[in-house]
Amino acid sequence: MKKCFNVRVYGLLFKEDKILLTDEIRFGQKFTKFPGGGLEFGEGTIDCLKREFLEELNQPIMDIKHFYTTDFYQPSAFNPNDQIISIYYTCKLKGKQKFKTVSKQFDFDEDKEMAQIFRWISLSELNPDAITFPIDKKVVTLLINEAM
Repeated sequence: MKKCFNVRVYGLLFKEDKILLTDEIRFGQKFTKFPGGGLEFGEGTIDCLKREFLEELNQPIMDIKHFYTTDFYQPSAFNPNDQIISIYYTCKLKGKQKFKTVSKQFDFDEDKEMAQIFRWISLSELNPDAITFPIDKKVVTLLINEAM
């Protein structure tokens, strides 16, 4: 089986004392993560993040600054032959918020494959258990430690 790198790019979007999360269903699994997605061949990481925010949230972003890049081995939760490399940027919305948010985790209109919703979570409630994937959990720990 061919082994591959899978590069993911995520945005850490803050609003007052909250951060944006996305709840999704993929491959029959529910999970919570930061907004963003996969880098496409020929694309830079910042262009990827801008594209993902436009595709998923219909929202342009600005003031993009690097926060963290994976510094440990992490196999994909969906394909054990893929090594995940995640790059996180802080960013701000360009203009007013255009996307809908909910207040309850997994509050989908329909509980089906490819469902996705967004929600703001208070930074005081943010902890590694609020997120599904190991690299995101490390980022939450870094965010908590940075706030202290």
